[in-house]
Amino acid sequence: MRIAIVAESFLPLMNGVTHSILRVLEHLQERGDEVMVIAPSTSDTDVSSVEKGAYVHRLPSVPLAGYTNVRVALGGVNRVKRILADFSPDVVHLASPFVLGWRAVQAAHQLGIPTVAIYQTEVPSYAARYGVPFLENWAWNRVDNIHLLATRTLVPSTFALNQLRGRGILRVDMWRRGVDTARFNPAKRSTAWRSSVAPDGHRIIGYVGRLAVEKQVEDLAVLADLPKTKLVIVGDGPQKEALQAALPNAHFAGFLGGDALAEAVAGFDLFVHPGEFETFCQTIQEAMASGVPVVATGRGGPLDLVENSRTGWLYEPGNLSQLRGYVQDLIGDDAKRRAFATAATASVQGRTWPVLSADLVRHYNEVISGVPSGSSGPSEFTSSKGPSL
Repeated sequence: MRIAIVAESFLPLMNGVTHSILRVLEHLQERGDEVMVIAPSTSDTDVSSVEKGAYVHRLPSVPLAGYTNVRVALGGVNRVKRILADFSPDVVHLASPFVLGWRAVQAAHQLGIPTVAIYQTEVPSYAARYGVPFLENWAWNRVDNIHLLATRTLVPSTFALNQLRGRGILRVDMWRRGVDTARFNPAKRSTAWRSSVAPDGHRIIGYVGRLAVEKQVEDLAVLADLPKTKLVIVGDGPQKEALQAALPNAHFAGFLGGDALAEAVAGFDLFVHPGEFETFCQTIQEAMASGVPVVATGRGGPLDLVENSRTGWLYEPGNLSQLRGYVQDLIGDDAKRRAFATAATASVQGRTWPVLSADLVRHYNEVISGVPSGSSGPSEFTSSKGPSL
């Protein structure tokens, strides 16, 4: 199979979009598929390269204001159309399409090439958080246009599925995310790492993710004065300095990846994620695989991942006193926390990237064959059916 993956962002920028693409590329390389990635350049002098067996075609780009490491591809539909026509793929995979992906879905449509669009970033809802609420309707119109034109849209959660169907986008199916349980598991817990960040032996409350306004990391200030706890923030981003000022007693570990990240996550006693705009939230899965219970906001992807009163707690969006109360509940009860941790680890077993990548290839084959969306059954795992909030 010949597959073109059009990515709004890619290496060296590591985020949820890039991570998913890399795992999919590993699977496609093992299958022997021919793959091309189309992505923004990473600098003014960037050249194309090969990553995990795929040729990466870089397009000229400019840095996004406020996010200098995020690049926005330049050029119009015709440029992308020429690239696709030359490669002649069987299917075009649109990874979190918005700017480059909008051009690509139009180009593929004009060429008669089926498309699979991956909806995994709730961009329109970022508008108010970034102080430009007047752009929200425009952004939703862009999302609607992309997914109405795509042959099939894949979403990672029940929340995202209902969100798009509520907007009249009906060619939608579920495609979850895998987790590397060989890397993320309780055995990675390190006494040495824990002592390095909490030398007094305090309970460690951890967050992993971008330090950006849409993640609402500042909400964790409500936990700052909990006795005998240490707040650890793993990640980087434009809000780092502001958060360091707001959370002066927290330990900021910076960006971590690979085994260093796995060791940190397994070293937490509790994982917290306050962001309300997560279509999935991969870091929650990684924490649960590592034997760490979760407290997260009860909106979006966490509703599928966290089972209330079993693997963690979901708090009402914006209810920071409830966030604090749930954290106190687990930090203050070792037996309950251990029980939640065991259940959390068990809940993610079987959600491997090979299984989920094979499911994605099934979707590729179906759009190539003209099989309608929703006609071949559900994805590999179902909602944890958390509570209504």
